Amino acid sequence: MRRTLDCLCFWCWATVGALAALGMISLGPIALGPALIAGVALSASATARRSRFGLVAGAGLVFLYVAYLQRQGPGTTCWRTATATGCNQHLNPIPWLLIGLVLLVAAIVLQTRLGIRHRSPRSRPAAPADP
Repeated sequence: MRRTLDCLCFWCWATVGALAALGMISLGPIALGPALIAGVALSASATARRSRFGLVAGAGLVFLYVAYLQRQGPGTTCWRTATATGCNQHLNPIPWLLIGLVLLVAAIVLQTRLGIRHRSPRSRPAAPADP
């Protein structure tokens, strides 16, 4: 049951992280305000605070999404349909992809290590030696 709760809290933090990242790169206060409110609400719980690396994972997912959107770049790509034509500018997706992967993998590794540390049995004091 605890693992399920930790996983749920991790993805709640990931949602907050994604919202904050969107606020930083595009939406501004429209996304930053709700992210701040949700972050404060989550940090009030000790159980949720254990899953705080989800923030980093959420930001990594936003970077991966931007890399996906820019997958035809870098440069200009043109398109044509029966009724319209146009061209689009695309960024280089490689930096977005690399940053997104590093953030996502780091968050998962750190959260896993934190979870293992909290679940490991505590060391017991040594029993006194028999005389």
